[in-house]
Amino acid sequence: MNYGGKIMSMLTRRNLFVADVMLPLDVCPLANRRSLLKEVLDEMDVHRLGIACVIDSDQKLIGIITEGDIRRKLLKVQKPLAALLADDVQAHAIKTPITANEDLPLIDALALMSDRKIWDLPVVDRDMKVLGLLHLHQALIAAMRLPA
Repeated sequence: MNYGGKIMSMLTRRNLFVADVMLPLDVCPLANRRSLLKEVLDEMDVHRLGIACVIDSDQKLIGIITEGDIRRKLLKVQKPLAALLADDVQAHAIKTPITANEDLPLIDALALMSDRKIWDLPVVDRDMKVLGLLHLHQALIAAMRLPA
């Protein structure tokens, strides 16, 4: 996110895109459909994010799971915690998540996140392959540092 020198002076909030501030794939919590819920929680903890993207073998997004989803499951499902943590993540994932393309203007992505009250937005290509993750914190910092 270090834009540096002349490039920084040319950027504005209106020409900053999701691709400019998204977290790269190597720092995003990822899980395959057969990952145990416990493993996914561990992955979220390692990356210090409250979301994991559930992907298939081609890295296409097939769902997401968030800490909030897990909290709601714990309250709703009458199942021992150990049994819930041993479930496949696919059983609890949101199968039609809200996503963004990397060429979406950042200001539009922030509006979408605000409207939907979400903190993280998976970034995908046309084939739904995961490219990264837009995290609200980094997006707001980038937007606030630039002139309108």
